[in-house]
Amino acid sequence: MKPAAAISSVNAKLARQWGRVGTQFLPFADVVSEELPLARLLRLSLFQVTVGMAVALLIGTLNRVMIVELGLSAWLVAVMVALPLVFAPMRTVIGHRSDNHRSALGWRRVPYILFGTLMQFGGLAIMPFALILLSGDTQGPPIVGQLGAALAFLMVGIGLHTVQTAGLALATDLAPKKAHTQVVVLMCVMLLVGIIVSSVIFGLLLAHFSEILLIQVIQGTAAVTMILNFVALWKQEARDPNRTRNDKPKPAFAESWRAFAAGGNAPRRLLTVALGTAAFSMEDILLEPYGGQILHLSVSSTTALTALLAVGGLAGFAVAARALSREMEPYALAALGLLAGIIAFSAVIFAEPFQSATLFGLGTTLIGFGAALFSVGTLMATIGLAREGQTGLALGAWGAAEALAAGLAIATGGILRDIVSYYAVQGSLGEALTNQATGYSVVYHVEILLLFITLVAIGPLVRYRRPAVTTTLSSAPTLSPAR
Repeated sequence: MKPAAAISSVNAKLARQWGRVGTQFLPFADVVSEELPLARLLRLSLFQVTVGMAVALLIGTLNRVMIVELGLSAWLVAVMVALPLVFAPMRTVIGHRSDNHRSALGWRRVPYILFGTLMQFGGLAIMPFALILLSGDTQGPPIVGQLGAALAFLMVGIGLHTVQTAGLALATDLAPKKAHTQVVVLMCVMLLVGIIVSSVIFGLLLAHFSEILLIQVIQGTAAVTMILNFVALWKQEARDPNRTRNDKPKPAFAESWRAFAAGGNAPRRLLTVALGTAAFSMEDILLEPYGGQILHLSVSSTTALTALLAVGGLAGFAVAARALSREMEPYALAALGLLAGIIAFSAVIFAEPFQSATLFGLGTTLIGFGAALFSVGTLMATIGLAREGQTGLALGAWGAAEALAAGLAIATGGILRDIVSYYAVQGSLGEALTNQATGYSVVYHVEILLLFITLVAIGPLVRYRRPAVTTTLSSAPTLSPAR
């Protein structure tokens, strides 16, 4: 046989083998269509990459730099990192307004994504200078640095919440309803891709830390955010002036919220989201300082922990996509995530007495894995509550519950660590607990307790089924069948 013929034969055999691979092994293969090709969907998902960049910078790199290199108190860092989440309750309003936006241009989601992008850019542009002032490297009063840093973090938070809420709603608008699960999971995967890639890049760039380098990294992130978000939006949402005309009836937010909350046990569902998110979030600004102060890891090594967290999340999203495609109950999936979290925090706790960076890395990866299962499970269950025209509201409600709980948990975790560590080092808690690791350990134990409480709360939701009736917004609040 001639070489060319042999190669053609091998290629034909490989093509037949790949053709037998089912979509269960390619969880996003059945998302694309002629109207929504994969290239367009991936380009749209770039807004999640920029959100991931900001998350990696704020929660991953900056909290370590602020606590260790700039010498700030953990409670102050916790409050600053939590500030972006002050805007979280407004996600529900943003989702509702983007569902019912009135504009002569015919866009519903684009104006909110553009506004959020500008807020992200502005916050990141002023942030490095505010942090330098906050560290005390100035002749001016400390309040200037504190106010500047607070403004920068708050602007980034407003931008993140606006972009993510409207962006996810736009993604579900473009995709057919049967593909919503895969589209949402794909968007979550791209968020983690942004976290992983940017964490690695930040770690490499800041391996030899200096304040000038910090300024360059943060402002470079601002520029990349602006560019990628504009690329993501290019020719995505079709202009439809008839859909957004000013004389079209616009339901009030209170009316839409009552209709959403009246069916499907929505308050308990959102409370469960908040409890589980708090359980997975209290350590967000503590993992890297824990690695640096207790396990004596370098800046680049602790920055890599954010990448490990994201790798675990990617694995969790892959498992979630396959499980949901097989009609697994979303809350059962979320409960598995909670169990994984209990194992994860136990590993992180035992990393200190064993002085094991490997055990610490394994626990960090499992935290990402469990959080991903919980996040996807509760998100898909919440989307299932939405009637037609309420996708943005549902996404906003879920995002508000998650972000607000995360913000409170992050701040609480930092404050609790400082208080416990202070008394532990003073010897007030006994000789056996007289070390810096005690404060971290208490926070991790509280998170395990919250995971068990969330398991109790989620139990009735797994068994819950909605009536198989679909109604309009103005009629009685009954919902379509659960997945």
